Amino acid sequence: MKKTLLIILLLFISVKAFASYILVPMDVESQKNHLKAYGITYWTLNKELKVKWLLNYRGGSFLLPDLDDIQRECQIRGVSFEVISNEKAESILEEISSPSQNMEAVVLEKAPKIAVYTPNGKQPWDDAVTMVLQYAEIPYETIYDEEVLNDGLLLFDWLHLHHEDFTGQFGKFYAQYRASSWYIEEKKEAEALAEKLGYSKVSDEKLAVALKIRDYVIGGGFMFAMCSATDSFDIALSVEGVDICEPMFDGDGSDPGYQNKIDYNKTFAFTNYTLERSPLIYEFSSIDMTRKRMIPQTSDYFSLMDFSAKWDPIPTMLCQNHTSLVKGFMGQTTSFTRDEIKSNVLVMGETKSNGEAKYIHGIKGKGFFTFYGGHDPEDYQHRVGDAKTELDLHPTSPGYRLILNNVLFPAARKKKQKT
Repeated sequence: MKKTLLIILLLFISVKAFASYILVPMDVESQKNHLKAYGITYWTLNKELKVKWLLNYRGGSFLLPDLDDIQRECQIRGVSFEVISNEKAESILEEISSPSQNMEAVVLEKAPKIAVYTPNGKQPWDDAVTMVLQYAEIPYETIYDEEVLNDGLLLFDWLHLHHEDFTGQFGKFYAQYRASSWYIEEKKEAEALAEKLGYSKVSDEKLAVALKIRDYVIGGGFMFAMCSATDSFDIALSVEGVDICEPMFDGDGSDPGYQNKIDYNKTFAFTNYTLERSPLIYEFSSIDMTRKRMIPQTSDYFSLMDFSAKWDPIPTMLCQNHTSLVKGFMGQTTSFTRDEIKSNVLVMGETKSNGEAKYIHGIKGKGFFTFYGGHDPEDYQHRVGDAKTELDLHPTSPGYRLILNNVLFPAARKKKQKT
């Protein structure tokens, strides 16, 4: 009997000694493809396996179970990894748990189901999020107005808004592109879709879509938006029942004095902004900093804020990176006027010298939203018709990492936020 117990004890010690984990480091020195590392993590979660996200440990590394399939997948995708012993893993987790360390281990439990709100016919490289999802090999589905209005969002955990104009002003491309075939065709398509869905104006139809998205977030959804989908979404909500469109957009004039009819209580993130009345100016409102910026490209960077990983794990998660200084990039909505952001919205990335916020996050009802200014983190001044970004040339992009932090965010086991 004693001999049997001794053998069992020795076997247990042996298993414990040889048990191992896969550490996917995310620091600048060790990881050769940060973007595909997120894809590996998602792939692992999709296998119904749990992952630990080690916040602020070596750039926000991932701790995965050591399985041959995972090692093989890392090798296939070119993701750097280290096989560590159980003892080493416990040592890392003990270091992270120390009150003296600004680190935390967050359990990721389930691969979120991802939707991208985008019109039919848009190529993946038209939008930074679809581009990086494809590059990281993270699956997603595309939906648009009809699906949204038919409550299709209820099937998804995470929603990205393609750079959209929710105000019904067709992106305010009128001045420069009104004679272009693509602009004329897109306007026709939008008007036909609105009519099909029972709306006399595109602005009314887009408002209905924005309200459905609002309800999705309030009900517990996660929404991520970039470029013009950020401010135009809030503007649409704030002018519900008010016509701000000029005749070239909807066939009739705007309401007199519409600036005074804005209801800032209806917005997610922005307040006290002034709308741009002229249809000839490529701008929605004073929210955007594009026309007010005085920063040359060579010195255009924004700083990520430093949060307490143990007390504020959500913003810490969303800011994981291998650098705290990220290259700036432009878009129709490049960044946000700091003074026009609501006090309950968290600024996570900013250019303090210019009074602008680049990356913000907030809570709405039971859900969350993140707004990220700019069009493409690796294409400084993306223009209509420009060639697509080749992410093979930017596999460690800090700007794209912020997008993928948001993709994994819904997978986290929820803890009550302390502040």
